[in-house]
Amino acid sequence: MTTHGSVVHALAALGHDARLAIFRLLVRAGHDGLNVGDIGHELGIPASTLAHHLKSLVEAGLVVQERMGRQIVNRVDYDVMQRTVSFLTAECCVGVKLTRDDAA
Repeated sequence: MTTHGSVVHALAALGHDARLAIFRLLVRAGHDGLNVGDIGHELGIPASTLAHHLKSLVEAGLVVQERMGRQIVNRVDYDVMQRTVSFLTAECCVGVKLTRDDAA
């Protein structure tokens, strides 16, 4: 998938309130991540619904999952997050010329 396509996929995944909340929680959790039960408890999302949303985030490449014994730990893929943010900041204003009046 091209960078553009992967960014579109990532943004589409983040376009749902629950998935955005999950992603933000995982960003705050840092590299240690959180298990599924902790995410559900923190956000009040039922397990079956949470599994659906996590699957979307994993498919978009934003979240990686690792089985640790009986638990599944979820972590943000910070490289993908950074590429997404970089794409937005690099491409959002290309070709747009602002005047001083526009900026005010």
